[in-house]
Parts: sequence; C-alpha cells; structure tokens
Amino acid sequence: MGRKVGILGSGQVARVLAAGFIGIGDDVMVGTRDQAKLADWLRQNPKAKAGSFEEAAAHGTVVVLAVKGLVAESLVKRLSSALTEKTIIDTTNPIAQAAPVNGVLKYFTSLDESLLEILQKAAPRANFVKAFNCVGNGYMVNPKIAGGPPTMFIAGNSDAARANVTEILVKFGWEVADMGKAEAARAIEPLCMLWCIPGLTGGPWNHAFKLLKG
Repeated sequence: MGRKVGILGSGQVARVLAAGFIGIGDDVMVGTRDQAKLADWLRQNPKAKAGSFEEAAAHGTVVVLAVKGLVAESLVKRLSSALTEKTIIDTTNPIAQAAPVNGVLKYFTSLDESLLEILQKAAPRANFVKAFNCVGNGYMVNPKIAGGPPTMFIAGNSDAARANVTEILVKFGWEVADMGKAEAARAIEPLCMLWCIPGLTGGPWNHAFKLLKG
C-alpha cells in the first residue's frame, strides 16, 4: 500500500511529480484553484484525484509544494494547520518578477535567508525539505542522463523528513546529497539560477548536477 501524497499546484512540475508518485504506487491528489484545467491530464492519469488546495493538503501524509515561489508563503500560511507534522517537499524557487540578466534569474531573497526558511517560519509545525528545485521537470522522475544518476541536493530541519524524501528520490532514480538543516537551502536554491543559464542564453536544457566524491 502506497503513501498518500498531496500535490499543491497543477503546473508542469506538479503534474510530472504526481505521475511519478502514481508510478511508484502512491495515492495522489492534486490540489488546484481550477480543477477544469486538469481535465485532460486526469483522463491520461486516471489513478490521480483532483481537489482544492485544502483537500490535497489534508489528503497527503507527504505534501509537495509545486507553486510559484512568489505565492508559496501565502499558500503555506493558509494551509498551515493541515501541514502540521507532515513531510513537505518544497520544490519552489524565489524567482522574482524581473527579467534575467545574461541568463541569470533575479531572486527576491538574499543569501542570508532562503525561501525554505521563510516557509518553515510560516508553518513551524510542518517539516519542510528542499528538493527538485535545481533541475527541469523533464528530468525530475527517472532522469536518463549520461554519467548519471544525477545528484539531488536536499535540506530541511527534520532528520526523519529528509530520510523520507531521500527514499522517494532514490525510487525516482536520483542520487541524494543530504546537506542537513534548513540554512543549507541558502546554497541549494541558487543552483536553479546556475541550471537555467545555458537554456536562458540559447543553449540546451538537458543537464543536471552531479556531486563527485574523492
């Protein structure tokens, strides 16, 4: 019997991860403001369910936050009680509403506080783990890259939640580099900026990070 997973968001990241969890036998509900826009996707993924953000948050013992970084804090505050004591996989990046400069995204955070830490303060009884933020959605589940498996960097205050997310990532075909507590997300979140530079400057998007150990 698989775990219950609530996905907060209905964009490409949410859909890819929802299908990934269904693929490993989990019970998935996707939360959205507009269920109608999921109609075609639900026909292609009949094992998935759709509901409101509140319903998806209540459904999951593991909850995936897959919304724009700009709205993440307000949504987490709204759902705070439903997220209590759950593992929250935070896929978000603090991307500002400003054009990239030479392929470098603008962030609304500083290197002194990550979006993960902001979200943890917004729902202090939830267990946030940063993951999936440093690669495109096409590689999030079972990434097929020469020299792989690639490395997913994670961070969060709960040791148990990080272990939970590590287990999920391994099932999804990733090597995991556990960077420890929430402050490490200050270094992990900018990896999205680095990952995007080739694509935003006219190059390819077909890459991921790999941590080599001596």
